[in-house]
Amino acid sequence: MFKRILVPIDGSATSNKALDLALQIARENDASVRLVHSFDELAYLATFEVLPPLIEEARRYADEILGDGLKLATNHRVRADARVLEVPGRRLGDLVAEAAKDFRADLIVVGTHGRRGIGRIALGSGAEQVIRAAPVPVLAVRGS
Repeated sequence: MFKRILVPIDGSATSNKALDLALQIARENDASVRLVHSFDELAYLATFEVLPPLIEEARRYADEILGDGLKLATNHRVRADARVLEVPGRRLGDLVAEAAKDFRADLIVVGTHGRRGIGRIALGSGAEQVIRAAPVPVLAVRGS
């Protein structure tokens, strides 16, 4: 049923749980997976100066997360590739929606912490952004 699955990952336990499920679905459907990780350079601005060491560390972390995800896909015998979504000032949901269109995904699998109330308001909900902007069905995988 699903042949092209997009999975936003951030290295968290919740994200890893979503990745595990996406790889299981991919293996059962002979599907391919694209892993994406997003970071925003604007988040590293301090008094209008970009802090290059922090940006380089964020890039290194993104490469590490995506590399670990690709190894896991290989262990599951699933075809996979990975992309860093580095577009300053864009909302996560919009970036993931665009990545889904570019990949021609027919499913997005995303982890959600399931926050409610003030926690959701204070921290926002990346999964909710993805669900609202997604051009294809989204499977939201709740963390522990």
